[in-house]
Amino acid sequence: MTTIINLTPHALTIEGVGTIEPSGTVARVATVRDACPSLGGIRITAQSLGDVVGLPAPADDTIYIVSGMVLEAVRGLRRGADVFAPDTGADAIRNDRGQIVAVRGLVC
Repeated sequence: MTTIINLTPHALTIEGVGTIEPSGTVARVATVRDACPSLGGIRITAQSLGDVVGLPAPADDTIYIVSGMVLEAVRGLRRGADVFAPDTGADAIRNDRGQIVAVRGLVC
């Protein structure tokens, strides 16, 4: 049986699977910020993406659910077969306020 570890800060409900609670570890993409000249008194910074933090090493029969941003950051690296993000596309299940309450699957 495959172990599913949720590395997002939110509980995730997947149709037909159930709710997967957060693991307590959140995988994130670090950001690097550099100051730019202010504009009309507004502070301006340039932001670039850094390394992924909080993503464990691959483990047998284990998949990790991460944010779409983290998935994009690891795409094409040695990772991929064990890292997925919630499919929050057009067919995600939404409440009457339009908020996602469940997804129908994952994206790789």
